[in-house]
Amino acid sequence: MKKIKLDKEESNLLDSLESGEWNSVDNLKEEISSHQEIARNTLKKDKRVNLRMSSKDLEAIKTFAVEEGLPYQTLMSSVLHKFITGRLIDKQAG
Repeated sequence: MKKIKLDKEESNLLDSLESGEWNSVDNLKEEISSHQEIARNTLKKDKRVNLRMSSKDLEAIKTFAVEEGLPYQTLMSSVLHKFITGRLIDKQAG
């Protein structure tokens, strides 16, 4: 079997799972339903925004979106969501 290379976080999670630190949830169906509802409400797109930006930036976004296999509006929305939730990581800052 091919060995999968894990990063440090993945390796820590695997060690935690294998050492028995994880427990099943008693009310699994209710938990899944609750989290699905939270996700639906979080991801609901109920407002429109009109944004002016340079054509050069828009073309770069569209190109990146094509490479990622996403519609460019979805990519832009995702980046903004990650920014406001503090999950946008600047890899160049290091």
